[in-house]
Amino acid sequence: LVNTLVSMMLQLSSLTTLSGLEIWRIEKLQAVSVPRKSHGKFFTGDCYIILKTSALKNGSFCQEIHYWLGKDTSQDEAGIAVIKTVELDAALGGRAVQYREVQGNETEKFLSYFKPCIIPEEGGAASGFRQAVVNEREYVARLFVCKGKHTVQVKEVPFARASLNHDDILILDTKSKIFQFNGLNSSIQERAKALEVVQYLKDANHEGKCDVAVVDDGKLMADADAGEFWGLFGGFAPLPKKTFSELDGKDNDFPSKLLCVNEDQTFPLDCEDLTRELLDSTKCYFLDCGSELYVWMGRETVLEDRKQAGLAAEELLREGNRPRSHIIRLMEGFETVIFRSKFSKWPKKVETVVSVESRGKVAALLKRQGFNVRGVAKAAPLKEESQAHIDCTGNLQVWRVNDCEKTFLSFYEQCKFYSGDCYIFQYSYRGDDEENCLIGTWFGQKSIEEERSAATSLAHMMVDSLKFEAVLVRLYEGKESIEFFTIFQNLVIFKGGASTGYKKYVSENGTEDDTYSDNGVALFRVQGSGPENMQAIQVDTAAPSLNSSYCYILHDGDTLFTWVGNLSSSMDHGLAERQLDVLKPNLQSRLLKEGSESDQFWKLLGSKCEYPRQKIARDQESDSRLFSCTFSKGKKSS
Repeated sequence: LVNTLVSMMLQLSSLTTLSGLEIWRIEKLQAVSVPRKSHGKFFTGDCYIILKTSALKNGSFCQEIHYWLGKDTSQDEAGIAVIKTVELDAALGGRAVQYREVQGNETEKFLSYFKPCIIPEEGGAASGFRQAVVNEREYVARLFVCKGKHTVQVKEVPFARASLNHDDILILDTKSKIFQFNGLNSSIQERAKALEVVQYLKDANHEGKCDVAVVDDGKLMADADAGEFWGLFGGFAPLPKKTFSELDGKDNDFPSKLLCVNEDQTFPLDCEDLTRELLDSTKCYFLDCGSELYVWMGRETVLEDRKQAGLAAEELLREGNRPRSHIIRLMEGFETVIFRSKFSKWPKKVETVVSVESRGKVAALLKRQGFNVRGVAKAAPLKEESQAHIDCTGNLQVWRVNDCEKTFLSFYEQCKFYSGDCYIFQYSYRGDDEENCLIGTWFGQKSIEEERSAATSLAHMMVDSLKFEAVLVRLYEGKESIEFFTIFQNLVIFKGGASTGYKKYVSENGTEDDTYSDNGVALFRVQGSGPENMQAIQVDTAAPSLNSSYCYILHDGDTLFTWVGNLSSSMDHGLAERQLDVLKPNLQSRLLKEGSESDQFWKLLGSKCEYPRQKIARDQESDSRLFSCTFSKGKKSS
């Protein structure tokens, strides 16, 4: 134990002043540092500990710890990884959030550390419990499935036709060529991320010297690459028309259970409501939420109690056959927003003194052995101000408002809005040293007042459920902020509405229903600043809607045109190509440059007439202003 802590602490003396990754592999019951050139290389028979240090805006640092378990690792090695993780957290002062990562079910946070992906290799280092066998073999074709549009999870699957489906992207890595098979229902972001994986395989396995081919599901055109690809599976045959429903890891119907850990046993607490007062600083607790098992460690618990709690959590999941559940360990005073939201009552401010007892003991131990650990013994200062940066690596959930209720939208539908509807979105992301949450409402230009009021009320209820930890925003169609588009990345806004309130309003008032139809005539203006910020906005199907500074997509059933304005850029052209895969993935579009339109094109737009040429200017964002409001006898003044 002493030797391991000495080795770790010597490295930590520099890590407390440098941001980045440090990785250890469990070898012969010890944590052995992994060279930086091998970061991202994992073996299925091994366990790893990963320390992520992030620099905060005020000059301090925060740490997060992950321990990764390969699918072939032994139970003993997994136990050692748990113990060493607890020791590492104690050396850092007990401030780090600890995550359990299992091969094939890693968190997005963990995967974001390794670009573009991790692909564990068979085998492992020789350990104190077993001997790993490494076999030299000829290059064998391998089939991988890629999932995710922000961070990519790559998993090897059997090289068989049964592994192909319409929803995923699969990569076939052969000796001379790499094939990327794009499932019919895969998104443009997923395809772009998969291309990064293809390039990674090309560089890692072929020294950058092999051919690459893309095969699109559903495009039955004569193509040499497609013919070669299907030949490797015994010839072309239609894939089963079934909808793949992936588990999202969330157990919405799983009742949260609070358990107290006492030595090697756990006891459920009988309580109607979860409150902060139930947690004793001298004990450890489990909060079992199904897909996540939180381990809460009281500030006054000793190191051995925390180790036993970590091992008990592993045993709980093992006995319950729950390999996909994540374990998240937190120290009292450093709970995440999501953890606190599980409780009906949680004080906004909890006085917590950062303990340096464990850190001080280890520092004293090392000092007696002649090591200078001044950089380790001093805790990073608490930050004074947090200015969260919103990017596209967080978790997004979207609901459509139907009358007075909200309807959850699937991953494939959450970026498709209607102008006659109202939407609520919740976006969780990492700030400086804590998780932040943004809850927003989006009102379409033709949405009805009743559903706007319902959206506002429902959003306020969501903020209340998070103990007021979330920021609430309201957005209107055409007045969205850049941050909104960055969160959604690829947004399509259709005419009309899909909500029950909108349809009822149209029916009762005899208003023309112009809701988008996939088989009808529709014109879309494509705009944006890149693949991670692009929109397709349905506009009136008429020539005055055109603009020389944009690209447009026009369709009438199976007839498809892409119109390219003379003042549009090459980036605009690329965005139009990407939007075609979203709107009409199975059709071949006819490219029309401004000035070379066909009669059929103008006929679909009604007639040929004048249209603008200048790019539509967005309103300049004004300086922020703060108002103080007072209420007196029902009157408001500001």
